[in-house]
Amino acid sequence: MKKLLLFLFIFSITILVFPEKSSAAENLQAMIDSLEEGAVLQLENKTYEGNIVINKSITLIGTINTVIKGNGTANVISIKAPNVTIKRLSVTNSSMDRNSAEEYAGIKIHTNGNVIENVKITDSFHGIYLSQAHENKISHVEIKGMGKGEIATQGNGIHIYYSNQNLLTHNTIEGTRDGMFFDYGNKNESYQNSISNTRYGLHYMYSDENLFKKNTFTMNTGGAAVMNSNYLVLEDNHFIVNYGNQSFGLLLLQANDNQIKNNTFYMNQRGMYIDQATRNRFEGNKISQNQIGIELWASSNEQIFSKNLITENTIPAVTIGGSGENNFWSYNGKGNDWGSSFPLTDLNQDGIGDFPITYRSSLYQLLEDHELSYLFLKSPVLPIYEKMNAVLMDEKVMFDDPHPLAAAKGNNHLILIATVGLAAVLILLKGRHLLCITFGRNGRKT
Repeated sequence: MKKLLLFLFIFSITILVFPEKSSAAENLQAMIDSLEEGAVLQLENKTYEGNIVINKSITLIGTINTVIKGNGTANVISIKAPNVTIKRLSVTNSSMDRNSAEEYAGIKIHTNGNVIENVKITDSFHGIYLSQAHENKISHVEIKGMGKGEIATQGNGIHIYYSNQNLLTHNTIEGTRDGMFFDYGNKNESYQNSISNTRYGLHYMYSDENLFKKNTFTMNTGGAAVMNSNYLVLEDNHFIVNYGNQSFGLLLLQANDNQIKNNTFYMNQRGMYIDQATRNRFEGNKISQNQIGIELWASSNEQIFSKNLITENTIPAVTIGGSGENNFWSYNGKGNDWGSSFPLTDLNQDGIGDFPITYRSSLYQLLEDHELSYLFLKSPVLPIYEKMNAVLMDEKVMFDDPHPLAAAKGNNHLILIATVGLAAVLILLKGRHLLCITFGRNGRKT
């Protein structure tokens, strides 16, 4: 009996003196703290307690059911050492406090050269937040927010703050406030990301020389909002079914010297909205089945539009707030393809119309004076309104294309079929009630 009591006493003392060793297998922070620099930690198929801080260069690798769950009071994972890698796990339950000085996130990165790959993030204010963090790689990450009804109460999918030269690729973001928000972030590259059901799929503020290529924006209030940002390249992206009052595929506001090329703008309220912008170039874009193809405010100067396909929009282009005479609808003798709405003759078969295209309209005044007029652009009375105003008042020139392009036979039809197919697949995959949104040139319901 005395021996048993002595054993229990010694065992109890051991537990009290060395508690970390007995619980290390369950305490992720303790496991991380015990690692050497450069170590690899393979996590099990279970849920670990979050609010962890990584202060050394290590690799965390999960498996199919590995979850790191915060307690809702802080960041789930804070990375404060460079060259950290996190792969194949789920992160959930960061603080949702909007009034804190701390911008909480599922994963918050403060350092350089980190890799986040094949990670799923849910129930977090921001998904991933980069704070003065450079040359990081974020790929194949799935971030799911709370959805349209909760956009104002949450943060962004990926937030870039004073962070440069990061690579963001093959990520999927849905239901956050903004999909990707760049705030003083320069020379970042984003490829093949898919963003849906957000306020702005992409939002640039004071961010220069970024590349955004082959990304897809669907069912957002605004596809991409580029504000006070210069020397960007937006290429081969898809802006599809971005809807709502005053919505757009792409907004340029006080944005200069940007290249917008080979993108698709399909079934948006406005394909492009351009205001107080200078020296932007739009080339090779496909702008189709939008209510307004291009809305250009006269505060914008020296825009160049060349080799774009602008067809089957309710209104192809409208200039608001003045004449906008300093913008150019052709470059080096090549204008734009305006589709069947503006029949051309091309007698010498050089691909350029024999006569310029000039589009006049009175709708600019209606759109400028009455914000809600956008809701009636599909009304069957719209052509009547235009014809009445053509008689009663002077219409203004919306655009003048001196070198319109003759349609390449067969190509435009195939392009539109491919785009319609892509839009249909995306909508069906979402399985939303949005199928009843009014589409089409004649206001029919799909």
